[in-house]
Amino acid sequence: MTPIDYEAIARDAGLERVGARPPLGEYLAEMWRRRAFATSLAKFRIQATVAENRLGLAWIVLRPLLNAALYGTIFGIILPRSTRPGDVAFIPFLVVGVFIFEFFSKSFSDGAKAITGNASLVRSLNFPRMLLPVAQIIQQVIELIPMLVIMGIIVLAFGLPLTWWWLLVIPAMVLMAMFNLGIALLAARLTVHLRDLTQVIPLISRLFFYASGIFYSLEEVLKDQPDWMLTVAQLNPVHDYITIVRDTVLLGESGPGWMWIVAAGAGVVTLAVGIVFFWRAEERYGHD
Repeated sequence: MTPIDYEAIARDAGLERVGARPPLGEYLAEMWRRRAFATSLAKFRIQATVAENRLGLAWIVLRPLLNAALYGTIFGIILPRSTRPGDVAFIPFLVVGVFIFEFFSKSFSDGAKAITGNASLVRSLNFPRMLLPVAQIIQQVIELIPMLVIMGIIVLAFGLPLTWWWLLVIPAMVLMAMFNLGIALLAARLTVHLRDLTQVIPLISRLFFYASGIFYSLEEVLKDQPDWMLTVAQLNPVHDYITIVRDTVLLGESGPGWMWIVAAGAGVVTLAVGIVFFWRAEERYGHD
């Protein structure tokens, strides 16, 4: 008896395998149709944070403020003054660095757990899995807004003027959100296949922290080193996003044009690679 080719019959009837990966265009279109799910999930997570902690949303701002106070106390006393920027006050310089880096580090760490931390949801419902890391970034963007407000208040408190250049913070953060989403997508898939990667992510985040000039000026630290070392350090996108915000808010200027090119290129390329990389494993989420 000739075996029946059920898959061929199903294809001819227009039926698809459960959990099958659709073409990328259809996948992104389906994500757009279900965008309300990602937004609602992000809002519910924020509400859950408020319910769990007595200070609620205040911790969104208190956490980076406490970090800035800690680093300011330690490195403001121990760190040689020669490594600090000479054209701006150290405290606003430090606060901007800590606040903007918080946006990256939270996106990276929480985005990496987007699939593994929602295993029951992934196994029980049929939806584009990419919505889970997207929801994490939406949450971080929402939490970024009060952080930027407090950051601006601190900067103004140190006598720095409010200028039109501050508006450039918006496109800078849009580019950084694109970069963060790309990193979250890459990390979310990798942690599905390599669960031990979650133990390494804090170390990687810490490496970015020290390589991004949070509490010192890379230009001052590396001024006596070969030029290529500073060039490599300045190609770190996280450093560039932070520097752009510092230039616009603290110095009242747009920042170097080449740095905007690096920031835009990193945002677009990382996001594109992250989307394709995550989408190609869509059938495996919930089964590994």
